[in-house]
Amino acid sequence: MKSTEPKRLYQSVATQILALIRQGEFPAGERLPPERELALKLGVSRPSLREALIALEIGGQVEIRMGSGVYVCEASEDAAGTVSALGDSPSELMQARATIEGSVVVLATAHMTAAILDRLRRTVDRMRRLATAGKSPVEADRQFHMLIAEAAGNSVLSRYVGELFDSRHDPIAAAMRDHTENPQTWTVAVHEHEAVLKALQAGDPIAAQTAMRAHLMASEERWVSGG
Repeated sequence: MKSTEPKRLYQSVATQILALIRQGEFPAGERLPPERELALKLGVSRPSLREALIALEIGGQVEIRMGSGVYVCEASEDAAGTVSALGDSPSELMQARATIEGSVVVLATAHMTAAILDRLRRTVDRMRRLATAGKSPVEADRQFHMLIAEAAGNSVLSRYVGELFDSRHDPIAAAMRDHTENPQTWTVAVHEHEAVLKALQAGDPIAAQTAMRAHLMASEERWVSGG
């Protein structure tokens, strides 16, 4: 029997908003209610609502104007009343990363070497240079997390870390990043990586776990709150 992919929460929320648009509650060209008000109306969290709005923007049903609000677009005749899967929930992805990488960094602390610490330091330095130059240090960011995963010595965990990181390229996560990532947020993220590195250099697994989880939870907050 063919299995069907479970529907993500953002798809359900986006479909609810589409239904209200089709019913005329939110006419084309009009601005949607503020996020807090709309989240209360739909009975969902603001992170889930934000993901739903991003999904609708990708589908061309709404336009997100930074600093102004979310506006309903003119519906095309062939527009569907549902929203396709665009990848896993960015919020859930970051929560999964915090859980898994928080454990991975503990293992890595026990197997850390001077050579790996040197590579981590050079990677963080490269992230800082790129962020300062206004460029995305995403590849160096990935290398930092993968170096830690490899140091943990578990190939399965390393694969999961890589797959979860690469989910940032899914359509919904990529669109959310386009709205929230900038040189300022990357500068903050670099400081968070430095905190992880400092704990690893000290050989302190609890501090390393705390710093890693704090970094990934802060990343989630930046994604879902708009910066």
